[in-house]
Amino acid sequence: MQPFDLAASLGVVAPEIGLTIMAIVVLFLDLQLPDSQRPNLALVTFIGLIATAALYLILWFPVPISTAVAGLGVQEGTYWGGMLRHDALAQIFKVIVLVAGALTALIASGSTGVGRKGEFYLIIIVSSLGGVLLAGAADLIMIFLALETVTIPLYVLAAFRRDDRRSSESGMKYFLFGSFASAILLYGFSLLYGFTGQTSIAAIAEYLGSEPFSANSVPVLIAMVLVVVGFGFKIGAVPFHFWTPDVYEGAPTPVTAFLSVASKAASFAVIARFFVVVFPEGLVLNGQEIASFWVQLASVLAVVSMTLGNAVALAQKNIKRLLAYSSIAQAGYTLIGVAALSAGGQNSIAAIGFYMFMYTFTNLLAFAVVIVFSEATGSENIADLAGLSRRNPWLALTMTIALLSLAGVPPAAGFFGKFFLFQAAVDAGLVWLAIVGVLNAIVALYYYLIVVKIMYVDHGQFEEQVIPVAQPYVWTLAITTLAVLLLGTFAAQPIFDWASQGAAVLFVRGL
Repeated sequence: MQPFDLAASLGVVAPEIGLTIMAIVVLFLDLQLPDSQRPNLALVTFIGLIATAALYLILWFPVPISTAVAGLGVQEGTYWGGMLRHDALAQIFKVIVLVAGALTALIASGSTGVGRKGEFYLIIIVSSLGGVLLAGAADLIMIFLALETVTIPLYVLAAFRRDDRRSSESGMKYFLFGSFASAILLYGFSLLYGFTGQTSIAAIAEYLGSEPFSANSVPVLIAMVLVVVGFGFKIGAVPFHFWTPDVYEGAPTPVTAFLSVASKAASFAVIARFFVVVFPEGLVLNGQEIASFWVQLASVLAVVSMTLGNAVALAQKNIKRLLAYSSIAQAGYTLIGVAALSAGGQNSIAAIGFYMFMYTFTNLLAFAVVIVFSEATGSENIADLAGLSRRNPWLALTMTIALLSLAGVPPAAGFFGKFFLFQAAVDAGLVWLAIVGVLNAIVALYYYLIVVKIMYVDHGQFEEQVIPVAQPYVWTLAITTLAVLLLGTFAAQPIFDWASQGAAVLFVRGL
């Protein structure tokens, strides 16, 4: 185990310490502020999370790896007794999680039932803290603790509206499925620890590649499958997706927005690091190349997730359930990058990083529109979106941009997101997987365009009633729309290069 150096680690964990202090401040303000000023907690949370994301960028902005950040003395490496990894890859996903939390707080400030609840913002901060720890976790203990710190608050948030039967039901389902998945993941971790006597993922990889362990492929494959099952639940991949539609529909919509992006991004961050480090290309046990096994496993999960998610989404009548099955399909697309990790090199991880970056803004944009519409009309039915372009043209336009981005249509960000993933698959020799991805994207385009058609062509019963947009939603819609368009045009290559630089850490250093 790496020696614990508190002085060296403080600079790395300063943002996490700041998040902890911010959670205490929000709790204190919640106790002191009158009810009329409770919505101000959303602004405090938003500014705090954005400031923390900026601090991460200051600690590590696109600079050559192993180069110290000027004036801060924080270098790429492993800190906090080997528990946390400080590198560009971790910073990318940390920024994603914090931006998701900040925008969720802004969305929630105008939402009925959660906007005036100070504990809501406290739980968002705690879950974000778990997400940033997970993005940089380099030890089995830290991975599990961080994963639970992300997930347990989400169980609470899913059931946040205690007077709503659907919310309570979604929280219970999420808790039950999540508990089983966590137990399976922990069992897989315990097997790896039992085989190697190590909790550091780098040390586990070193031991697995040693001579004494060269004839033990079966136990390692069993442990790998258990880990995949655990992470498969967190990202909502088929066949571990059963919780997703009901939780997405029943949870308060701001919670659904946060759940759909933050936990998924943090989980993909640790998946990429875990599999590349623990099961690297060239690891052969008992004549079985381990990397080829998890490439095949990830490929199968990608295909079934894309196919089932898109197929079932075609029949949905509720917009939140449609976005839930869309989320399952999006997890399948991202798993293409995971499948390409072994042979695709750093471009596959860069593709995953960019996809999660653009998906965060895209999905938050879509759910922000859903929140505005449902708050104004009390409906989440797709059919009730009829005539939205005449009730609020800007709301219909932003929803169209979000749906086109999810479909992968330029100039929205989703086009480059899918392009980078499919290119990584081709580079890795998985041409068939890229073709399946393209075919699924064509199927998905149909149900996204159906929603657009309903908004612009169909006529609704209340077209004369204008849908107002509160100021917090105006800011959220503006920020996310601008980000989706920039990531689909001028900002695509710089963000991909940043993600590529972060990916180089794994393949150059193997950490």
